[in-house]
Amino acid sequence: MILVTGATGNIGRALVKELHALDAGPLRGLTRDPARAVFPEGVEAVEGDLARAASLNSALEGVRSLFLVSRVGADADILDAAGRAGVEHVVLVSSITVETHPHLGPAGENSAVERLLKDSGMAWTILRPTQFASNALWWADAIRGHETVRVPYADVGLPTIHPADIASVARVALTEPGHRERTYALTGPERITARQQVEAIAAVLGRDVPVAEISREEAHRGMAAFLGDEAAEAVLDLTGGDLNDELLTVRDTVSRITGSPARAFLEWASENAAAFA
Repeated sequence: MILVTGATGNIGRALVKELHALDAGPLRGLTRDPARAVFPEGVEAVEGDLARAASLNSALEGVRSLFLVSRVGADADILDAAGRAGVEHVVLVSSITVETHPHLGPAGENSAVERLLKDSGMAWTILRPTQFASNALWWADAIRGHETVRVPYADVGLPTIHPADIASVARVALTEPGHRERTYALTGPERITARQQVEAIAAVLGRDVPVAEISREEAHRGMAAFLGDEAAEAVLDLTGGDLNDELLTVRDTVSRITGSPARAFLEWASENAAAFA
């Protein structure tokens, strides 16, 4: 039995579809509202809230493999509950910042969760993706409103990853041998700037979308309102303010593990055009 947490999220939804298509065996998708979840036929929707580990006890019954995204819920309690339930293998989505920017607060938190998992006695696979293509949804309101997209570091290119590629690597790690006690850094197939991302969205919409570069200070004011000061500073470092070779490196991990090339940002934009229309 495999349990996918965050089964209606960007990664979890794609992972559930891949595991179901593979006929990987009994499969559960965790959601806070099973009545509203839309899963493929045969996938069991189970109720649970990662913020309340006690709510997972029923969902974990009979589970041998667990997919978990770091820092969404009470990780220490979740891993403890998984271990007590007899889970044998956990595939954890962490962050590439653990290796590129270990001094940042969020990276330290991800590193701590990785250590908890390694010390849990369960087998583990750790995925460390770079910036998600779905972060472009931050611009959706402006694009829908035919406003200018205002971004810092507009011409800094990063190897942005399609969430479905994270799901594909997770699917392989959950179902094939040779991936336990492994850590994989994951990126997209090429570096792409914020300006190029907006251009890709404009192309699938069939209209112009203006872009303006703003200062770090202006961007911080907007981000801090909903992320907080520390997280806003971290995001700004990672999107252009504190670059290093590790952050900029394009890796072949997705194609090497899955046998398929990593998806380009344009593919993500095409699949999600309705969010910007």
